[in-house]
Amino acid sequence: MEKYNTPEYTYQLAKKRVKKIKGFYTHFTIYCIVIPIIIFTNLNFEPHFHWFWFSVVGWGIGLFSHWLNVFGFKMIGLGKGWEEKKIKELINEQNES
Repeated sequence: MEKYNTPEYTYQLAKKRVKKIKGFYTHFTIYCIVIPIIIFTNLNFEPHFHWFWFSVVGWGIGLFSHWLNVFGFKMIGLGKGWEEKKIKELINEQNES
């Protein structure tokens, strides 16, 4: 159990986390560059059928899945311990009233 409390272990965990975050932002950047190119190509060469939506939605679902994998539900307030935090918040509100 001691190896989990060392600065080296903490550093390695942080390093892995940063790598995951960097990977997500790279994925997001590529999405933001490629999707407009796909839309432009579609509207330029075949404007009567908007097939670019398949790419936007399909890749968007993949990007959202990647976001969930990296950030989890913490970003939307449902991370670990959110119930406990909410209980404490409600108790503090009750005490202030």
